[in-house]
Amino acid sequence: MKTIRILISAGVIAWFVSPTEAETPLERGTYLMNGPAACANCHSPIKPDGTPVPGKELSGRLVEDNEAFTAYGSNLTPDEETGIGAWTDEQIITAIREGKRPDGTIIGPPMPIGLYRGISDEDAGAIVAYLRALPPVKNAVPKSTYRIPLPPSYGPPVGEVASPEPGATAEYGAYLAGPIAHCMECHTPIGPQGPDFANRLGAGGFAFHGAWGVSVSSNLTPHEDGIAGYSDEELVAMITTGTRPDGTRMMPPMGYGYYANTKPDDLKAIIAYLRTLPAQPDPQ
Repeated sequence: MKTIRILISAGVIAWFVSPTEAETPLERGTYLMNGPAACANCHSPIKPDGTPVPGKELSGRLVEDNEAFTAYGSNLTPDEETGIGAWTDEQIITAIREGKRPDGTIIGPPMPIGLYRGISDEDAGAIVAYLRALPPVKNAVPKSTYRIPLPPSYGPPVGEVASPEPGATAEYGAYLAGPIAHCMECHTPIGPQGPDFANRLGAGGFAFHGAWGVSVSSNLTPHEDGIAGYSDEELVAMITTGTRPDGTRMMPPMGYGYYANTKPDDLKAIIAYLRTLPAQPDPQ
């Protein structure tokens, strides 16, 4: 018999399912959103200490303010006036995977549309199921402003995207670290056209601005400047707790609290994938 326990706390719906049963879309979406996808890390209002404001989860906030843009994470709750309550499922998926709103306007950075184009149909639907289950929160978020040109599109319409085979493999880790957790978006140096995936994948160097000051994403490649000197266990601890082997704390905006909910095999898959990246020195 399938066993489900439900926890509703501070506007977050969590489902705990017996591991032998197949997940429903809502269960899968709950895992992704509260685990590796960590969408709330950019879309939930936060207090000065970086923790979410209770009752405001996924209702939008200022994400980044730099020379290129002032970006706000939008309200993802089903409020019909200030959120996505009036959008269809297809419109939500198009916004996520193609970066296009129902009115035709383009969603700009730091939303990692280039990676999100690879989210499978099943996982995109699961994320929508989770968003539909949230309580609506009325929170009007300012529009983002860009001092750089945005592309007319991020490519042709996304067709069918099959779900990869899950497992503690580098292949599945590429899916998790790419389209799902977008690790590569934040941990790849920026070039003239955005993250330089072709030449500097995972080499770090992306600067983030916030209440903590400025933090720079680390090198995730198996170079001596990157993760070569860390064991898998040490990397898991760093990802899920924000603590280095020497006990020092890592800075925001890494969503350590969300990544702590990631399944052990998924963490193994991500690390296995990172070990396969071409070794790159830190950006100069």
